[in-house]
Amino acid sequence: MNAYSSLLIAAGALAYPGTTVFASIGHVLFTTFENAGKSLELWQNQFANSTWLEPNATYYFLARGGSLGTCHQARLLWEEAVKTPATSMSTSGFRHGPQEIVTGGMRFCLWLDQQLMREADLAVARDLKELGASVMLVGEGLPSDAADLVCQLPSSPPHWQFAIDMLPIQLAAEQLSRLRGVDCDSFRICSYVVENEYGLTHKKAEAPSAD
Repeated sequence: MNAYSSLLIAAGALAYPGTTVFASIGHVLFTTFENAGKSLELWQNQFANSTWLEPNATYYFLARGGSLGTCHQARLLWEEAVKTPATSMSTSGFRHGPQEIVTGGMRFCLWLDQQLMREADLAVARDLKELGASVMLVGEGLPSDAADLVCQLPSSPPHWQFAIDMLPIQLAAEQLSRLRGVDCDSFRICSYVVENEYGLTHKKAEAPSAD
């Protein structure tokens, strides 16, 4: 997670036309990071007291804009740390695609952008609930009753929500791994450094037979 977040922040800084422009929001970002740190315990308590985390549920992650990378990272975190399948895609891709799969008991996490199509995504969350799914929302200034679980993010500069919006789902993954009885800090199959394309386990390729 550190590598993921650091890379995003560095890339975002490099995208600015000059260091002076980036410096103008630097102090605001620093406050955002401080406030996010203060929210960690609150988010942990929310997960501990919520039924959104279900060991045997089907999980879908949906997002738009800058949070789409977070959405895909969440899927990978679910698969590597929680060790259970998950699906991630853009909210519009889901809305115009596989929505027919929605059934009661499914879990959805939606990241809402600071400005982009917020009302439309709140409507998606509402309809998912009406169809029997359990919905978690992550974003700034969200209505507290908009989903089964709402993780409010501290205010961040425009277009910089991606710098912190991975934090709640990272905590959720750790909590769900405990509920599933798996170790989120170790791999069962994958090596920490993939050195070749041979198979899935740690066994080295054997020399071909002379026959």
